[in-house]
Order: sequence, then structure tokens, then C-alpha cells
Amino acid sequence: MYLTAKCCRSVMAVRPNIFYLRRTCVLFSTSVSPADGGRAGSGSQKRRKKRQKKAAWTGDLSWEERLADAVTPLWRLSYEEQLELKQNNQRKILSELSGSLSADLRSGLPAPASAKLNFTVLPVLPSPVRDGYRNKSTFSVNRGVDGNPKTVGFYLGTASRGNIVCVNGDHLLNMPEKHTLVARCYQDFIRQSSLEPCLLFHTGGHWREVTVRTNAQGHTMAIVYFHPQMMTAEEVAVHKAELVEYFSRGPGSVCQLDSLFFQESTMTRCTHEESPYQLLHGQPYLHEEVLGFKFRISADAFFQVNQAAAQVLYNTVRDLCVPGAAQSKTGGTLLDVCCGTGAIGIISSPRVDRVIGVEIVEQAVRDAAHNAALNDVENCEFLPGKAEVVLPALMSRLSSAPGALTAVVNPSRAGLHPKVVRALRNQAAIRRLVYVSCKPDGEAMRNFKELCCAPDQEKKLTGEAFSPTLAVPVDMFPHTPHCELVLLFER
Repeated sequence: MYLTAKCCRSVMAVRPNIFYLRRTCVLFSTSVSPADGGRAGSGSQKRRKKRQKKAAWTGDLSWEERLADAVTPLWRLSYEEQLELKQNNQRKILSELSGSLSADLRSGLPAPASAKLNFTVLPVLPSPVRDGYRNKSTFSVNRGVDGNPKTVGFYLGTASRGNIVCVNGDHLLNMPEKHTLVARCYQDFIRQSSLEPCLLFHTGGHWREVTVRTNAQGHTMAIVYFHPQMMTAEEVAVHKAELVEYFSRGPGSVCQLDSLFFQESTMTRCTHEESPYQLLHGQPYLHEEVLGFKFRISADAFFQVNQAAAQVLYNTVRDLCVPGAAQSKTGGTLLDVCCGTGAIGIISSPRVDRVIGVEIVEQAVRDAAHNAALNDVENCEFLPGKAEVVLPALMSRLSSAPGALTAVVNPSRAGLHPKVVRALRNQAAIRRLVYVSCKPDGEAMRNFKELCCAPDQEKKLTGEAFSPTLAVPVDMFPHTPHCELVLLFER
């Protein structure tokens, strides 16, 4: 069943919905409410909330609609209305930062819940692609609507209530057809397999989720996760061979996989170092191009989930890090914290004298070094390790570096470690800092406030405070409440 989005006349409130994310392997609840400053009054807001309550999680909705409401809560809105909602939400979040800074300047008075913005927030930059944009999707395995435990899709419900149902995701607007095709074939394969699925680690079973990655050229990588339980390596090898046969010469060959990986894991999530990704068939990497630069994507490498919007994001970040004409060279050093596979640094490299990237994931550092060589970039250096360990020692080295020193940080939802914030704040040479956040109302807000607050001896924040001067939201996730926020701090 495919859904057709209905265009509503006003921005609706989206009540809390439950959805599943494999990266963290827990159930999350998200809530998006109408942002302050909208044109509608409180009466119309109440009517919108009442209308939305009737539309979500009732017996009148199909399982497909319930899943769409959970994974893509804004699918009923026109894209223009989605952007309006996101713009209002970003302004509301950033007004908290403005309020905190104004209170701080008034010598410790309590911060208001919201305040007038004292810096510019540009309109949300839209995604060039709005449907089927995901280049990475993870499909879970659990009991379906019909009770079949070998159902591949997305979770509805909660573990605490014991009402988890796995629903096929073919109809979701953000899913490319290739991803759902691989999921359907994987479901067919495990239903033919003599092995049981692994729904809960302590109850046994083997087949777990499957991750599908694609690039703009349509090349496809599938990663199958498997719990070996007490099986021997020889026994596991039999089922790996069956998997390869199915996807290379059997019914699954319709997927035309370029890469098939297999990871044995007795934990919810394992790194490549903890449990290697085993290449069973095809090529070890995908490659993607962004703003004229090529990037290698390994099985567990981070890459922005929306390639077309990533070009908008990285172009914005580059222009804020190193302002100037596209072909001019500003010089100086760009410090790229949480650099991943090196995308921001490599894309910005023609404009600076050198780039120093710091990344905790060793495979990502290897990918970054490879990507620099792939693009004939010679002024990038990537350092492995925790940023809170690497940065303090690195800062003394950067103090004497010639030219301007600019920092860009792109952390996970957990934000930056306090020691990283301290190192950045106390490095006087950094006059410009660009923060990229996928969740600015979470731990990132604590980072923002500590970068901008008055000096605090107790927290060892002794450096001159930064000030937010420009915010640019970028819509990386159409049909969801989320977007990336690029925030420029200067001093």
C-alpha cells in the first residue's frame, strides 16, 4: 500500500511517536510541537492538535499509515509546510540559546524559556531530493502483523508493553525502492532458512537485521547481522554460503548487489575492530561524489544519509569555515573535530594551507586518509583517538601555527565532551568555529552555552567567549521533523 501525502492548509502538531533506530538499539520517542512565532493563534493550534490526535495511533489507521506516522511524521504535509514547521522549530530552539546568553550577560539572572534572537537565522535550505532519498537503511527482524517472527521491516510499539510489531516499509516516502527490494529478498531468504531469527539475545536464534547502503550511481551494499550463539565456525560457514548463493545466483540476484557483508556479533552493536565485517561477495567499498570530490564508503563508515542534501550542507559548512570566492585560497589551518571520513576537511582543503582532522573511529581515519589520496589532496592530516584526549596536546602545537585557525565540529547526538569544549574555548587562536548539529536541542545546547558563557573558573572555561552570529538549517530529512543546523560562532 502506497500512501499519497495530503496537503493541509496549516502546519499541524505532531504528537509523540515511537520509532526504532538501530544505531542506538533502543526505542525513542520524538515530539514536534508548533513553534513560537507562527501566524496561527492558540485557538487554531488547539484545533490542529485535536485533529492530529484523531489521525495518529487509532484503530482507524492501517499498519502502513501507523508506520508512516512513526518514521516520517510529516508525510501528510506539503513540503512547503514541512519547511515552515522546521524553520519555526529551529528558531524556537535557538531562542533558548539567546535567552541563556542574555541572562548570562545580566550577571547570572535565570534564563528565560525563550528570548528574541540576537543573531540571524536563515530560512531552511531545502533538500534537492524529497522522496526515496536515504542512502542507508537498517531493517529489523521481528514478529509481523500476522505473527510471523521472520518479518523484515520497522518496529511499532514498545518492548516494555510487549506489543512490538514489525511492519514492512515499502510505502515509506523516504525509502528508495532498491532498499525495500533487498529487505523483501532478505525476508524471503530467512523464511527459507532452517535457522530461527534472533529476536532477543537470551532466547536464541541467529538472523538479525540487514543494512542496505546505496550511492548515487545505484550501486548497492548489503550487510547481514548474525548471532552465532553456540555454532562452530564450520556451521556458520554453511549458512554464509547459502546467503551468497541466494543473493548471487538465486532469487535475491534481482537485487544486483555490488557488495555483500556478514557480521557475526553477540552484542547489540560491534565495531569492525570488535567483530570484522566479512566480505562474502563483490566489492569491499562503495564510492560517492560530493561537490566534485570522491569518497570511499566502507561497511560501517559514516556518510550523510541524503547525498543530494549533503552537497547543500557541505557547501554551506565550507563557506562558513572559509569564506571567500570558490577558487580563492584564504590560507591558515582548519581543525576538523569528529571528522569522520574526512568530507568537510577534504572539501575545504583547496581554500586553506592545511587541515587537521580528529576522529575516534580508526576505520574512518583510514577511510579519510584514503579519500584524501583519492582526490590528490596533500594538505590533510587525520589523527585517530578520542577528541578529548587528542585535542589538549594538539592545541599547543596549533598555537604557533601561521595564519588563521578555524575549527569545525560535527559530533554525534551526544555532543562534544566537556574537555573538547574547554580546549576549543581556551584556544585563543580560534576566532571562528562552525558547529554542525543534527539535534541542537539536546546535548549540543550545553556545548553552545559553554562556548558562549562568561568565563567560568570552576568549569575551567577561561578563554574569551564566542558569540553565535549566523544559523543555517539544512533539511537533510524530508518528511521528518529533523534537520541539520549549521551554527557559526565568532569572537
